[in-house]
This record gives sequence, structure tokens and C-alpha cells, in this order.
Amino acid sequence: MRLRASALPRDAVHHPVFARFYARFSVAADKKGGMAAHRDELLAGVSGRVIEIGAGNGLNFAHYPCAVSEVVAIEPERTLRVLAAQAAHRVEVPVDVVPGAAEALPVKSEAFDVAVASLVLCSVRDLPRALAEIKRVLRPGGELRFFEHGLAPDKGMARTQRVLDRTVWPLLFGGCHTARDPLAAIEAAGFQLGVHRRLTVPEHGPKVPSSPCVLGVARRPFPDPGQGPGQGPGIPAQSPGPK
Repeated sequence: MRLRASALPRDAVHHPVFARFYARFSVAADKKGGMAAHRDELLAGVSGRVIEIGAGNGLNFAHYPCAVSEVVAIEPERTLRVLAAQAAHRVEVPVDVVPGAAEALPVKSEAFDVAVASLVLCSVRDLPRALAEIKRVLRPGGELRFFEHGLAPDKGMARTQRVLDRTVWPLLFGGCHTARDPLAAIEAAGFQLGVHRRLTVPEHGPKVPSSPCVLGVARRPFPDPGQGPGQGPGIPAQSPGPK
């Protein structure tokens, strides 16, 4: 199934200290911060063959419905990849954890029904290229399920995000950027936005630069008659995704 080698090194992402921090923090956030409910919403109604981009330590795996036939989980960071492989053994849905980078996915074109991007678009090195790759590996009409943090609607917080992105935040948090606009980037990549909603994580308590989030679904358009695959405006389709 994995036909072409990644153009990036096997371990192009190497943040062992952040990876250990993230592994502890993410588990606590699932238990106490409501993240598990967001994962359920993100993956509701998913079926068929799925590619997950930046699987981290595999916390999404337990939330995939039984209608999923296979998950190919791409994770470039070695420490997190080991944890993801362990998580894959604890779930019923078949999960194959694979090294690779979002900018050069080591899989066939148009091979998947659904792509999942969960708190990963903030840290990819080349966001347009990563989204182009996600679009490439989805079949026409396939879904992109996304749960991402990004640019705050509040001007004051947005200003703070931009300053942090130019200084300490990416260094402290594994290449993360807080001021990216995932919705605009997804549309610019040629996806059709479907049902989505903005939310704040955590919902209660102090807000941090990574608190403004968006959760929803987009589709790779079907090509118009007479045009090549992936070209032209798409045909609108209803999604069973997040409400």
C-alpha cells in the first residue's frame, strides 16, 4: 500500500522532551478536560479506510467507530510513534502506525475515504503542502475531519498569538504555531467546508493562546465532467460529521 518513500528524513520531526510532556498532558486532558468528548464528536460516523495525520500518542484510536475498516496513522516523532503503536494494540479497529511527514505522505493517491487532522496543522512545517497531500490521498468526495486550534477572533489574543509564534512558542511546544487559520487554509487547499463549529478548550477556566479551536468536516470535491481528478468546483454533499 505504501508505494513511495517520503521526501523527508525518517525522523524529520524530533522533539523528545516535548513528546514526553505531550503524552502526559494529553492523557490528563482527555480524562479531566473534556477532550475525549471532542474526539467522539470528531470521529462520529467515520467509516471505511482512514488516514490519520500526526497521530501523536494514539488517543484517537479508541474513538474510531467499528465501521472503520483500517486506520493508517502517520506519526513523524519517534517517541510518540512508539506510544501510538502501543495504543494500536489496545483497540479493536485495525491500526497501522507508520513513520512519515504530512508534507510527503507515504501512501497511494485517492486511497482513503476519510483523513483525520487532530491538533496537527498547527505544527506542520509547510501547511499548504500538507493539505495538498491530504487532498491527494483522499478519494473524490472523501472527508477531512479536523479538530484544530488557531487564530483567535479576539484581536487582543490574536496579537499575542502572533508575537508568541515569532518568539518562544514554537520552541517550547514542538513547532506549534498558535496564529494559523485552519479554516482559511483548508478552503485555500481546495476543500469544501461542511458542518463545523468554533469552541474554546478548555471551556471553563483560564484561556491560553491555544484555546480557540474549530472542529468540523470538509470534503475533497468531485471533479466536474470533462475535468481531471481533483480539478474544478465540487458537488455539495451532506456529511454525517460533527454537529
